[in-house]
Amino acid sequence: MRANCWMGRTSVEVRDVPDPAILNDRDAIVRITSTAICGSDLHLYDGFIPTMEKGDVLGHEFMGEVVEVGGGVGNLRVGDRVVVPFPIACGACNACAAGYYSVCENSNPNAGMAEQLWGYAGAGIFGYSHLTGGFAGGQAQYARVPFADVGPIKIENDLPDEKVLFLSDIFPTGYMGAEMADIRGGDVVAVWGAGPVGLLAMASARLLGAERVIAVDRFDYRLRKAAEQVGAETIDYGKTDVQEVLKDLTAGRGPDSCIDAVGMEAHTEVAPLQLYDRAKQAVRAETDRGPALRQAITSCRNGGTVSVIGVYGGLMDKFPVGSWMNRSITLRTGQCHVQRYTRPLLERIERGEIDPSFVISHRLPLEEAPRGYEIFKEKQDECTKVVLSA
Repeated sequence: MRANCWMGRTSVEVRDVPDPAILNDRDAIVRITSTAICGSDLHLYDGFIPTMEKGDVLGHEFMGEVVEVGGGVGNLRVGDRVVVPFPIACGACNACAAGYYSVCENSNPNAGMAEQLWGYAGAGIFGYSHLTGGFAGGQAQYARVPFADVGPIKIENDLPDEKVLFLSDIFPTGYMGAEMADIRGGDVVAVWGAGPVGLLAMASARLLGAERVIAVDRFDYRLRKAAEQVGAETIDYGKTDVQEVLKDLTAGRGPDSCIDAVGMEAHTEVAPLQLYDRAKQAVRAETDRGPALRQAITSCRNGGTVSVIGVYGGLMDKFPVGSWMNRSITLRTGQCHVQRYTRPLLERIERGEIDPSFVISHRLPLEEAPRGYEIFKEKQDECTKVVLSA
C-alpha cells in the first residue's frame, strides 16, 4: 500500500509499505477514505519528538471502511464506516474505566521508554513516534486498529467524511479544552492559537456558554477566520501587548478562562525571549518553547482556569509558578480522552449545532502529502487545515 512516511527532520515521502494485517483478535483493518495533517504532526516533522525512526508511517486523524475484523471484535462488521480516535485504549484498565482513555495502561508497548521521560506512560497513539508505541499511522491507504472493539465509532448516516473526520482528534480536543476551562454562562474565554484546534476550542466555548471569546494569534487570515466563524474578538500578539489588551477588554480583571492551543513550538514577538527559547532548544537545554503558556497563566484573572491542549513533550524554562500559585490559578491539561466525547459530539453534528469542517482550507490526494506538510508548516496560501484523500 501507499503511506506517508517520516524520513527525517522536515522530510516526508509517500512510499510503498507492507499492507497491515490482523495481529490480535481485537484488531480491525480499515481502508482509509479520509485522513488529515494535524498541528501536532508538525512537531514530528520539525524533529521535536524523540524516538522517530526513518520510514515510520505518520498520521493520527483518519476514518474509513472496515475491511477485516479479528475474532474478538463483536461490534464492527466488514463494510462499517468508522472514525478512529487517535489514542489507542483497551477499555478495561483503571484509566479507561475512569474515562481517561489517553492514559490507557495497556496500549503502549513501549511504556518503559515513556516512563523515563514522563514518570508514567500514556496510551499508544497512531503514527506518533515509538515513545507512544510505534504504531503505524493513518496517512495511508489502510491501517491496523488495535482494540477495535473500544475505539472506532460507527457513522450510520450519510454525513460526508469532512463533517465527522475530526471526531478522531481535533474536535474532541478543542471541546475538552473548553470543558476543562470550567466555562459558566457569561464568561470571557481567551484562546491562544487560531489554528484548527484553537478554532474548535473557540466554537466549543460558545457551545458551553461563553459570552465572549478572544482569539490570540499573529496571522491575519487565522484571526479573520476566528472572527467570521465563531464571532471571536481578536488580538494580534505581534502588534500589541496581549496582557494589557486583555485587561482593557475585561475591565481590568482578565479573562475568566484561558486556553493554550499552541504547544511546544510557540512564538513570541519579544525578540530576546524568542532567541532565548530557541537557543535553549537548539542545545537541548529545554524541549518546549513556552511563551503562549506563560502568557495564558499571567493573563488569566485571579482564581481563573488555564486549560492546556497544545502538545508539550518534555521540559520548559521560565514556567511562571509564582503567578500560578499566588493567584489561585487552576491549571488543567491532558491529551484528549477522545472516546469519551465521540458519541455526544457526533450527536451535536447530527443536530446541526456545529459543522467542524469549517477549519478545512486545503484538500489533497495522499500522494501530495509532502506538499501538504510544507503548505501547513509555512502557512502558505492561508492554510488552516489539510485533509488528504486516500
